[in-house]
Amino acid sequence: MRTAFGALPIQRTSKDEAVRLLRKASDNGIEFFDTARMYTDSEEKIGIAFADRRCSVVLATKTMATTRESVLKDIAISLGQLQTDYIDLIQLHNPVALPDPNDPQSSYSGLLEARQKGMVRHIGVTNHSLAIAFAAVRSGLYETIQFPLSSLSSTSDLTLIEECRKADCGLIAMKAIAGGLITNVATSFAFLRQYDNVLPIWGIQKEAELDQFLALEATPPVLDSSLWSIIRKDREELAGRFCRGCGYCLPCPAGIQINWAARMSLLLRRAPYRNFLNEEWRQKMNAIRSCTHCNTCKSKCPYGLDTPTLLQENLADYEQFYQRFH
Repeated sequence: MRTAFGALPIQRTSKDEAVRLLRKASDNGIEFFDTARMYTDSEEKIGIAFADRRCSVVLATKTMATTRESVLKDIAISLGQLQTDYIDLIQLHNPVALPDPNDPQSSYSGLLEARQKGMVRHIGVTNHSLAIAFAAVRSGLYETIQFPLSSLSSTSDLTLIEECRKADCGLIAMKAIAGGLITNVATSFAFLRQYDNVLPIWGIQKEAELDQFLALEATPPVLDSSLWSIIRKDREELAGRFCRGCGYCLPCPAGIQINWAARMSLLLRRAPYRNFLNEEWRQKMNAIRSCTHCNTCKSKCPYGLDTPTLLQENLADYEQFYQRFH
Protein backbone atom coordinates (compact mmCIF):
# COMPACT_ATOMS: atom_id res chain seq x y z
CA MET A 1 0.00 0.00 0.00
CA ARG A 2 1.34 3.44 -0.94
CA THR A 3 -0.47 5.24 1.87
CA ALA A 4 1.69 5.94 4.92
CA PHE A 5 0.58 7.11 8.37
CA GLY A 6 2.11 10.35 9.60
CA ALA A 7 2.05 10.20 13.39
CA LEU A 8 2.76 13.82 14.30
CA PRO A 9 -0.97 14.69 14.76
CA ILE A 10 -1.66 11.83 17.21
CA GLN A 11 0.13 13.93 19.82
CA ARG A 12 -3.24 15.67 20.14
CA THR A 13 -5.16 12.40 20.52
CA SER A 14 -5.71 10.50 23.76
CA LYS A 15 -3.55 7.43 24.24
CA ASP A 16 -6.43 4.98 23.91
CA GLU A 17 -7.81 6.65 20.79
CA ALA A 18 -4.37 6.94 19.17
CA VAL A 19 -3.68 3.24 19.75
CA ARG A 20 -7.09 2.35 18.31
CA LEU A 21 -6.46 4.48 15.19
CA LEU A 22 -2.98 3.04 14.67
CA ARG A 23 -4.21 -0.53 14.97
CA LYS A 24 -7.13 0.15 12.66
CA ALA A 25 -4.72 1.56 10.08
CA SER A 26 -2.59 -1.57 10.35
CA ASP A 27 -5.64 -3.84 10.18
CA ASN A 28 -6.60 -2.17 6.91
CA GLY A 29 -3.26 -2.56 5.18
CA ILE A 30 -1.22 0.52 6.12
CA GLU A 31 2.30 -0.66 6.88
CA PHE A 32 4.53 2.45 7.09
CA PHE A 33 4.29 4.64 10.20
CA ASP A 34 6.41 7.78 10.50
CA THR A 35 7.16 9.59 13.76
CA ALA A 36 10.02 11.48 15.43
CA ARG A 37 11.83 11.73 18.73
CA MET A 38 10.56 15.31 19.11
CA TYR A 39 6.87 14.40 18.59
CA THR A 40 6.24 14.24 22.37
CA ASP A 41 4.36 10.95 23.07
CA SER A 42 3.90 9.82 19.45
CA GLU A 43 6.58 7.10 19.69
CA GLU A 44 5.11 5.83 22.95
CA LYS A 45 1.64 5.49 21.41
CA ILE A 46 3.04 3.64 18.41
CA GLY A 47 4.95 1.30 20.73
CA ILE A 48 1.81 0.40 22.63
CA ALA A 49 -0.17 -0.13 19.42
CA PHE A 50 2.33 -2.42 17.71
CA ALA A 51 4.21 -4.24 20.46
CA ASP A 52 2.38 -7.45 19.59
CA ARG A 53 2.55 -7.04 15.78
CA ARG A 54 6.01 -5.63 15.18
CA CYS A 55 6.76 -7.74 12.11
CA SER A 56 3.70 -6.43 10.26
CA VAL A 57 4.66 -2.74 10.36
CA VAL A 58 7.51 -0.54 9.15
CA LEU A 59 8.53 2.03 11.77
CA ALA A 60 10.37 5.21 10.83
CA THR A 61 11.49 7.83 13.31
CA LYS A 62 13.83 10.82 13.35
CA THR A 63 16.54 12.41 15.44
CA MET A 64 17.61 16.05 15.60
CA ALA A 65 20.88 15.06 17.29
CA THR A 66 24.06 16.48 15.78
CA THR A 67 26.75 14.23 17.24
CA ARG A 68 27.51 10.52 17.19
CA GLU A 69 26.91 10.19 20.92
CA SER A 70 23.60 12.08 20.93
CA VAL A 71 22.32 10.15 17.89
CA LEU A 72 22.96 6.85 19.66
CA LYS A 73 21.29 8.18 22.80
CA ASP A 74 18.20 9.29 20.83
CA ILE A 75 17.95 5.95 19.06
CA ALA A 76 18.16 4.09 22.37
CA ILE A 77 15.29 6.19 23.74
CA SER A 78 13.25 5.63 20.57
CA LEU A 79 13.77 1.88 20.80
CA GLY A 80 12.37 1.92 24.31
CA GLN A 81 9.42 4.14 23.43
CA LEU A 82 8.58 2.09 20.33
CA GLN A 83 8.93 -1.17 22.30
CA THR A 84 11.15 -2.74 19.67
CA ASP A 85 14.74 -3.92 19.31
CA TYR A 86 15.21 -2.33 15.88
CA ILE A 87 13.99 0.70 13.89
CA ASP A 88 13.31 0.15 10.21
CA LEU A 89 14.29 3.68 9.16
CA ILE A 90 16.12 6.32 11.17
CA GLN A 91 16.25 9.80 9.65
CA LEU A 92 18.24 12.91 10.46
CA HIS A 93 15.50 15.43 11.21
CA ASN A 94 15.83 18.51 8.99
CA PRO A 95 19.56 19.24 9.50
CA VAL A 96 20.73 22.72 8.46
CA ALA A 97 23.65 21.02 6.71
CA LEU A 98 24.57 17.42 5.98
CA PRO A 99 27.05 16.00 8.50
CA ASP A 100 30.60 15.13 7.52
CA PRO A 101 30.62 11.37 6.85
CA ASN A 102 34.36 11.26 7.53
CA ASP A 103 34.08 12.75 11.01
CA PRO A 104 34.00 9.85 13.53
CA GLN A 105 32.01 12.01 15.97
CA SER A 106 29.41 13.25 13.48
CA SER A 107 25.73 12.38 13.52
CA TYR A 108 26.26 10.35 10.35
CA SER A 109 28.85 8.21 12.13
CA GLY A 110 26.24 7.61 14.81
CA LEU A 111 23.77 6.42 12.19
CA LEU A 112 26.33 4.02 10.73
CA GLU A 113 27.20 2.64 14.15
CA ALA A 114 23.53 2.12 14.98
CA ARG A 115 23.05 0.24 11.71
CA GLN A 116 26.13 -1.89 12.28
CA LYS A 117 24.81 -2.82 15.73
CA GLY A 118 21.39 -3.75 14.35
CA MET A 119 19.62 -0.92 16.15
CA VAL A 120 18.38 0.45 12.81
CA ARG A 121 18.07 -1.10 9.38
CA HIS A 122 18.05 1.89 7.03
CA ILE A 123 19.34 5.47 7.08
CA GLY A 124 17.62 8.56 5.72
CA VAL A 125 17.34 12.31 6.03
CA THR A 126 14.46 14.79 6.03
CA ASN A 127 14.73 18.36 4.83
CA HIS A 128 12.84 21.43 3.65
CA SER A 129 15.77 22.68 1.58
CA LEU A 130 15.83 21.43 -2.01
CA ALA A 131 19.59 22.04 -2.19
CA ILE A 132 20.24 19.84 0.85
CA ALA A 133 17.85 17.19 -0.45
CA PHE A 134 19.69 17.06 -3.78
CA ALA A 135 23.04 16.92 -2.00
CA ALA A 136 21.84 14.02 0.13
CA VAL A 137 20.66 12.07 -2.90
CA ARG A 138 23.84 12.68 -4.85
CA SER A 139 26.04 11.75 -1.90
CA GLY A 140 24.84 8.14 -2.10
CA LEU A 141 24.99 7.99 1.71
CA TYR A 142 21.26 7.98 2.44
CA GLU A 143 18.72 5.36 1.47
CA THR A 144 15.73 7.69 1.72
CA ILE A 145 14.92 11.38 1.47
CA GLN A 146 11.83 12.93 3.04
CA PHE A 147 10.83 16.23 1.45
CA PRO A 148 7.67 18.39 1.17
CA LEU A 149 5.77 17.37 -1.98
CA SER A 150 2.16 17.99 -2.91
CA SER A 151 0.00 19.23 -5.75
CA LEU A 152 1.25 22.73 -4.82
CA SER A 153 4.90 21.82 -5.40
CA SER A 154 6.95 23.96 -7.73
CA THR A 155 8.52 22.59 -10.90
CA SER A 156 11.95 22.74 -9.29
CA ASP A 157 10.78 20.75 -6.26
CA LEU A 158 9.33 18.08 -8.53
CA THR A 159 12.72 17.54 -10.20
CA LEU A 160 13.75 15.75 -7.01
CA ILE A 161 11.47 12.87 -7.97
CA GLU A 162 13.45 11.93 -11.06
CA GLU A 163 16.75 12.54 -9.26
CA CYS A 164 15.75 10.00 -6.60
CA ARG A 165 14.62 7.54 -9.27
CA LYS A 166 17.98 7.73 -11.05
CA ALA A 167 19.88 7.30 -7.78
CA ASP A 168 17.63 4.47 -6.56
CA CYS A 169 16.94 6.53 -3.44
CA GLY A 170 13.59 6.20 -1.69
CA LEU A 171 11.48 9.36 -1.72
CA ILE A 172 8.99 10.05 1.07
CA ALA A 173 6.60 12.97 0.57
CA MET A 174 5.80 14.97 3.69
CA LYS A 175 3.34 17.89 3.86
CA ALA A 176 1.31 16.08 1.19
CA ILE A 177 -1.71 18.32 1.86
CA ALA A 178 0.52 21.36 2.45
CA GLY A 179 0.01 21.40 6.19
CA GLY A 180 -3.77 21.44 5.80
CA LEU A 181 -3.98 24.12 3.09
CA ILE A 182 -5.20 21.60 0.53
CA THR A 183 -8.78 20.81 1.51
CA ASN A 184 -9.67 18.54 -1.42
CA VAL A 185 -7.38 15.67 -0.46
CA ALA A 186 -8.19 13.69 -3.60
CA THR A 187 -6.30 16.24 -5.70
CA SER A 188 -2.95 15.78 -3.97
CA PHE A 189 -3.55 12.05 -3.54
CA ALA A 190 -4.03 11.64 -7.30
CA PHE A 191 -1.21 14.07 -8.13
CA LEU A 192 1.39 12.19 -6.08
CA ARG A 193 0.03 8.83 -7.20
CA GLN A 194 1.30 9.46 -10.72
CA TYR A 195 4.88 9.09 -9.42
CA ASP A 196 5.48 5.43 -8.63
CA ASN A 197 8.64 6.11 -6.61
CA VAL A 198 6.97 8.52 -4.16
CA LEU A 199 5.50 7.39 -0.82
CA PRO A 200 3.19 10.08 0.61
CA ILE A 201 2.81 10.43 4.36
CA TRP A 202 -0.62 11.61 5.45
CA GLY A 203 -0.89 13.19 8.88
CA ILE A 204 -3.77 11.48 10.66
CA GLN A 205 -5.39 12.59 13.90
CA LYS A 206 -9.04 11.54 13.58
CA GLU A 207 -10.80 8.37 12.49
CA ALA A 208 -12.64 10.27 9.74
CA GLU A 209 -9.27 11.24 8.26
CA LEU A 210 -8.06 7.64 8.37
CA ASP A 211 -11.29 6.44 6.73
CA GLN A 212 -10.85 9.04 3.99
CA PHE A 213 -7.36 7.85 3.11
CA LEU A 214 -8.38 4.20 3.24
CA ALA A 215 -11.23 4.97 0.83
CA LEU A 216 -8.87 6.82 -1.51
CA GLU A 217 -6.44 3.90 -1.39
CA ALA A 218 -9.23 1.41 -2.13
CA THR A 219 -10.44 3.45 -5.12
CA PRO A 220 -7.64 5.80 -6.19
CA PRO A 221 -8.96 8.97 -7.86
CA VAL A 222 -8.00 9.56 -11.47
CA LEU A 223 -5.99 12.68 -12.20
CA ASP A 224 -8.48 13.91 -14.79
CA SER A 225 -9.39 17.36 -16.07
CA SER A 226 -11.71 18.08 -13.16
CA LEU A 227 -8.99 17.41 -10.57
CA TRP A 228 -6.45 19.38 -12.60
CA SER A 229 -8.86 22.30 -12.60
CA ILE A 230 -9.00 22.23 -8.80
CA ILE A 231 -5.21 21.89 -8.57
CA ARG A 232 -4.69 24.92 -10.83
CA LYS A 233 -7.11 26.95 -8.70
CA ASP A 234 -5.35 25.83 -5.50
CA ARG A 235 -1.99 26.82 -6.94
CA GLU A 236 -3.30 30.27 -7.81
CA GLU A 237 -4.83 30.78 -4.37
CA LEU A 238 -2.50 28.85 -2.06
CA ALA A 239 0.95 28.33 -3.51
CA GLY A 240 2.13 31.65 -2.10
CA ARG A 241 0.70 30.97 1.37
CA PHE A 242 2.65 27.94 2.57
CA CYS A 243 5.80 28.53 4.60
CA ARG A 244 7.85 25.33 4.53
CA GLY A 245 10.00 26.33 7.51
CA CYS A 246 13.27 25.97 5.60
CA GLY A 247 14.91 28.93 7.38
CA TYR A 248 16.57 30.52 4.35
CA CYS A 249 14.98 33.81 5.42
CA LEU A 250 17.03 33.91 8.63
CA PRO A 251 18.50 35.71 10.41
CA CYS A 252 15.85 38.41 10.69
CA PRO A 253 17.20 41.90 11.49
CA ALA A 254 14.24 42.38 13.87
CA GLY A 255 14.85 39.06 15.62
CA ILE A 256 11.66 37.41 14.36
CA GLN A 257 11.76 33.60 14.31
CA ILE A 258 10.28 33.62 10.83
CA ASN A 259 10.49 29.91 10.02
CA TRP A 260 8.11 29.22 12.92
CA ALA A 261 6.08 32.43 13.05
CA ALA A 262 5.14 32.40 9.36
CA ARG A 263 3.47 28.99 9.73
CA MET A 264 2.02 29.41 13.21
CA SER A 265 -1.55 29.14 11.91
CA LEU A 266 -0.75 25.67 10.58
CA LEU A 267 1.08 24.64 13.76
CA LEU A 268 -1.88 25.65 15.90
CA ARG A 269 -4.09 23.34 13.88
CA ARG A 270 -1.78 20.42 13.16
CA ALA A 271 0.43 20.15 16.27
CA PRO A 272 -0.39 20.26 20.00
CA TYR A 273 -1.59 23.90 19.98
CA ARG A 274 -1.23 24.43 23.73
CA ASN A 275 2.55 24.09 23.33
CA PHE A 276 2.45 27.47 21.55
CA LEU A 277 -0.11 29.28 23.68
CA ASN A 278 2.28 30.34 26.42
CA GLU A 279 4.05 33.55 27.33
CA GLU A 280 7.31 32.50 25.66
CA TRP A 281 5.67 31.97 22.28
CA ARG A 282 3.47 35.03 22.65
CA GLN A 283 6.60 37.14 23.04
CA LYS A 284 8.14 35.47 19.98
CA MET A 285 5.01 36.16 17.94
CA ASN A 286 4.80 39.74 19.22
CA ALA A 287 8.27 40.29 17.75
CA ILE A 288 6.44 40.50 14.42
CA ARG A 289 5.22 43.94 15.53
CA SER A 290 8.85 45.07 15.28
CA CYS A 291 9.05 44.16 11.59
CA THR A 292 10.63 47.04 9.66
CA HIS A 293 9.42 45.69 6.29
CA CYS A 294 12.97 45.63 5.01
CA ASN A 295 11.88 42.68 2.82
CA THR A 296 15.14 40.83 3.44
CA CYS A 297 13.16 37.68 4.23
CA LYS A 298 11.04 38.11 1.12
CA SER A 299 14.11 38.43 -1.10
CA LYS A 300 15.70 35.30 0.42
CA CYS A 301 12.64 33.05 0.25
CA PRO A 302 13.25 30.27 -2.31
CA TYR A 303 9.49 29.87 -2.70
CA GLY A 304 8.69 33.50 -3.50
CA LEU A 305 6.48 34.05 -0.45
CA ASP A 306 5.32 37.50 0.62
CA THR A 307 6.79 36.80 4.04
CA PRO A 308 6.00 40.13 5.79
CA THR A 309 2.32 39.83 4.89
CA LEU A 310 2.29 36.17 5.93
CA LEU A 311 3.79 37.08 9.29
CA GLN A 312 1.13 39.71 9.97
CA GLU A 313 -1.64 37.28 9.10
CA ASN A 314 -0.18 34.60 11.36
CA LEU A 315 0.16 37.08 14.22
CA ALA A 316 -3.52 38.05 13.93
CA ASP A 317 -4.55 34.38 13.88
CA TYR A 318 -2.30 33.61 16.85
CA GLU A 319 -3.83 36.41 18.89
CA GLN A 320 -7.32 35.03 18.27
CA PHE A 321 -6.21 31.57 19.44
CA TYR A 322 -4.46 33.02 22.47
CA GLN A 323 -7.48 35.07 23.56
CA ARG A 324 -9.77 32.08 23.08
CA PHE A 325 -7.79 29.87 25.49
CA HIS A 326 -6.79 32.47 28.09
